[in-house]
Amino acid sequence: MNTELDNSTAHYPISTVSALTGINPVTLRAWERRYGLIQPHRTDKGHRLYSASDIERIKQILRLVNEGISIGQVRDALQSSSSVAGASSSDDTWNTYLSRMVAAIEHFDESGLERAYNEAMSLYPVEIVTRQLLIPLLTELGDRWQNATGSVAEEHFFGVYMRNKLGARFHHRQGKPRGPRLLAACLPGELHELGLLLFGLAAHDRGFQVILLGADMPLAELPLVVERTKCDAIVLSGSIKPSPELLAEQLPELVKRVAVPVFVGGTTATNYTDEITRAGARSVGNDLTLGLRDIDRVLGAFDNPSKKEIN
Repeated sequence: MNTELDNSTAHYPISTVSALTGINPVTLRAWERRYGLIQPHRTDKGHRLYSASDIERIKQILRLVNEGISIGQVRDALQSSSSVAGASSSDDTWNTYLSRMVAAIEHFDESGLERAYNEAMSLYPVEIVTRQLLIPLLTELGDRWQNATGSVAEEHFFGVYMRNKLGARFHHRQGKPRGPRLLAACLPGELHELGLLLFGLAAHDRGFQVILLGADMPLAELPLVVERTKCDAIVLSGSIKPSPELLAEQLPELVKRVAVPVFVGGTTATNYTDEITRAGARSVGNDLTLGLRDIDRVLGAFDNPSKKEIN
């Protein structure tokens, strides 16, 4: 039940709360309507207004979800001193979403795919959906297609669906980041750009400016783009087995020709860390959050010549 509005306490509209917490309005409404986790004040016209205590509770909910608590168990966890018990339930939640999306892809069921994806997006912050669902889903599908369990048609079906979803999110992203400018592209021969789109969205949310070049980008063309865009770093994404020439010749030549750090992420970075390091680039692995932290740390040092790290 909503209480009388205390004029001595600041209250904020849902758009401001979304900006402060990083939780989109759709998710905030779902946490209120479906789970009763927050109870904002309503104006006479029905607009939600949140107090400072509401915002703190939202942050507590986010911390619990990040710890692995399923959204259905958050209420009990908020009242308990321990949150460990909910971890297995959270695993079951994400495994269920994963199974639903794989089944929808197998049957070329766009409606089923849409229902599962939209439901997850309505209940959890985008960073958590990316980490707990989309990246494991890409790994699962990659294994299926590599082992011939899945089909090329499945791959194309899911690729078109996710490019449309992620592309729309990228082009309608909110705010104007003022952080370092990243030039992001897929490695030569990498035809799957979903990982790159996920990186671009996560980087934008972290405050980076992102210029996306897409799939199968020739490295020899990047120095000119760096010059024209005045970017602060290059980020290359890949899940493929790179050619020997790429690691031994093309990547070292790129590093030599540009005056900005070159990062490589994705499964390729995880599997070929030593070769990437020998080329003078930096492997940032397959974890978006850890990779962005590493990029942020290096660019912080890069901006100050006295702190610049040596590869």
